Amino acid sequence: MRYNMLGRTGLLVSELSLGTMTFGNSQWGAIGGVHQTGAEQIIRCGLDAGVNLLDTADIYSSGQSEEITGAALRNLGVRRHDVLVSTKTFGQASGGQNDRGSSRAHILDSLHASLKRMKLDYVDLYQLHGFDPLTPMEQSLSALDYLVRQGAVRYIGVSNWAAWQIAQAMGVTERLGLTPLSSVQAYYSLAGREIEHEIAPLVSAVGLGLVCWSPLAGGMLSGKFDRNSEGDQQGRRTTVPFPPLDIDRTYDLIDELRSIADAYGASLAQIALAWLLHRKTVSTVLIGAKRVEQMQENLGATKIELERSDLDRLDAVSKLALIYPQWMQEVFDGGRSEQIAALGQRNRR
Repeated sequence: MRYNMLGRTGLLVSELSLGTMTFGNSQWGAIGGVHQTGAEQIIRCGLDAGVNLLDTADIYSSGQSEEITGAALRNLGVRRHDVLVSTKTFGQASGGQNDRGSSRAHILDSLHASLKRMKLDYVDLYQLHGFDPLTPMEQSLSALDYLVRQGAVRYIGVSNWAAWQIAQAMGVTERLGLTPLSSVQAYYSLAGREIEHEIAPLVSAVGLGLVCWSPLAGGMLSGKFDRNSEGDQQGRRTTVPFPPLDIDRTYDLIDELRSIADAYGASLAQIALAWLLHRKTVSTVLIGAKRVEQMQENLGATKIELERSDLDRLDAVSKLALIYPQWMQEVFDGGRSEQIAALGQRNRR
């Protein structure tokens, strides 16, 4: 297991981390189903392999995921300072009109409830799970700053925000002297590379950590699916088709992945994860599991060093179409790319 810096925090995070959305009776059906004993086996497997970040959220299984995660750390005798725990707030936590969003009231109430469920004194990373168009950003970020100053939260981040929203938040924290953002959690997979348009360049340019969720595209890149099979009928992707995908394009990708996986004697999922681990902007990749065997398979991705030619093959088959202004910048390059290459510098466009 390798470790990367989480943005500019000074924290080292394992290149693979454990996402706990599978813990508890999920409101999204097939996504969940892992209960205490199974969760402890999966967490133990991850910790033994060097995983040091566990990621959960208040809405996962209506709070059960946090309860199970906290209990597992106690039952396994894990020392608190040996593991990083991250959770999130924003989604509908219960039935009240104010039990959602990023208001100061909801953020403070949510963090208190999360700590109570996990029986922890603090969380290492607290993230806004979505963007709230109703609440002024100054209020949300001030509430997070307050929690950091109280010692209940150590670092803050956002998830599922657009690049302009992240940039605006950075401006607000600097202008008001608030705790700066440390990380961005975003969907990133070979089948979903949209963050490369704006979000990935932004986090790279300003030094934010990038935490990737659903690296196997909701199970589509797990090896269970191809164009000739509908896959495991009990699997997550069959019952919860999320994230959305261009299916034909994804099947072309799966064909290429299978060819490369066969050459390495690896699983399709391991190659898909290994590709992400080779991306320079990525701090850590969240993997979820329902069984220890699945966790072990995913952890095997850390041992795969893909050849440049294979990375190029995967880049080509999953390449995004340029959007404006990218295509115009390419047209209007003015020879700058050649000058950069001649100087031996990395093209940061």
